[in-house]
Amino acid sequence: MLVFRSVPERAATPTVLTIGNYDGLHLGHRAMLERLTARARERGLPTAVMTFEPHPRELFAPDQAPARLTSLREKLLLLEACGVERAYVLHFTRQLAGLTAEQFIGDVLVRGLDAKHLVIGDDFRFGKGRAGDFAMLEREGARRGFGVEAMHTVEVDGERVSSSAVREALAAGHLEHAARLLGRPYSISGRVVHGLKVGRRLGFPTANVQLKRKRVALSGVFAVTVSGIDKRHLPGAASLGVRPTLAQGLKPMLEVHLLDFDRNLYGSHVTVHFLHKLRDEAKYESMEALRAQIDRDVAETAAYFSARTPTDSN
Repeated sequence: MLVFRSVPERAATPTVLTIGNYDGLHLGHRAMLERLTARARERGLPTAVMTFEPHPRELFAPDQAPARLTSLREKLLLLEACGVERAYVLHFTRQLAGLTAEQFIGDVLVRGLDAKHLVIGDDFRFGKGRAGDFAMLEREGARRGFGVEAMHTVEVDGERVSSSAVREALAAGHLEHAARLLGRPYSISGRVVHGLKVGRRLGFPTANVQLKRKRVALSGVFAVTVSGIDKRHLPGAASLGVRPTLAQGLKPMLEVHLLDFDRNLYGSHVTVHFLHKLRDEAKYESMEALRAQIDRDVAETAAYFSARTPTDSN
């Protein structure tokens, strides 16, 4: 997949395009990308996704911005896995936000990307003041020579699939429900970095996975699997939080203790798949009390994996 950090002044080749934040790449996003791929195949044109960095709400209301489900790197890898051939990652600025809907259509969609067909969500709005909508795209498409279609809502058990619904499920600790909305277990990828070595001193060495997020979508202690080390999904117990027993004001850290595994993973890039929440994060009166709780967490994690059948997906 080709990744572009800007839109050219004039496109070299036409595209079939979709636009959105695509945070999490849930089942609704996947249905959109399947439609995009089908329309591109019909026209013999490349598939393209336009997305934004940072999330628009991180610019206008940073204190109210939602927790990221995926980092930019994770999102791009998921888009590529869905068959997207081009990703246009636009730096979201006040200047970009200030484009009128008419300017966005003319400068970006027509001249910059030569979009011959657009696939958008049924609630898609764009341009300054969110003045642009599907009806405007239809009118301008008929005049300027591009098609447009709206992708209707995807539901799971009567619930609308959305990034917000995934965030709510994760925040509530309902990991299995989040996995149904995503079509896979929720995961976080990152490089294994050096930490405070507290787990090792307590007898439970952990891989500390670097978090490149301002906010995380979930916290607590979880049964997880880890991929990226070899061809297996390795079982483990993970803690994601601010470690209140150690100190106040610490940044969130993702720590994973792999079951029956003892190898140096520093520098490795791994993916942690969250399968089941064991408990919330808590503050303990002593390191010995923390060690005893970790011992119980690891035992509960081992029991969780022992109860799973070989056909259970990771």
